[in-house]
Amino acid sequence: MAITKLSGSSLTNITKYDSFLAGNTAYDPGSYYLIERVTVGSGGSSTITFNSIASTYKHLQVRYVSRNTTALDSFLIRFNSDTGSTYARHKLSGDGATASAGATTATTYMASADYPTGTSTFGAGVIDVLDYANTNKYKTMRVLAGYDANGSGLIDFRSNLWQSTSAVTRIDITSNSNSFAQYSSFALYGIKGA
Repeated sequence: MAITKLSGSSLTNITKYDSFLAGNTAYDPGSYYLIERVTVGSGGSSTITFNSIASTYKHLQVRYVSRNTTALDSFLIRFNSDTGSTYARHKLSGDGATASAGATTATTYMASADYPTGTSTFGAGVIDVLDYANTNKYKTMRVLAGYDANGSGLIDFRSNLWQSTSAVTRIDITSNSNSFAQYSSFALYGIKGA
């Protein structure tokens, strides 16, 4: 590429830009649209269900804050009411002193992080369901979650696989052996773009 000395060139109209990104395609991280929010009432709830999910988005995301009614517990997650051995998962977690990892194949559910019990201790997390409406591939779900219990706690990263090419139209989030306590909240978002 040749270098032109501007003072000796015939350029008379010079366009100035205030941004170094001028002329480049802008990155669009996608837009998030709230589809549904579920907040648990005083009686608690063992399952949170998002049903009749439209296929008009690129990805789905569930954001949650939750606590348990009786003891530390985890979530069981299923798509389209599928209870067969069609799921696989990996996890990496740590509590500040010890790290652990694990994997499971041919299981009947996907899993999210553990979530705590207590009147004021909530866990929080983000669950991404990638390419949920694509009927040419298996579905991948990733989870980043954790909680702090005033000196103890847990951070958890998981990847999950649903071995089905069906579009995801329903998500069931079930407490493993207890119930989600009052004020636990789950919000489902659709992501367009990206």
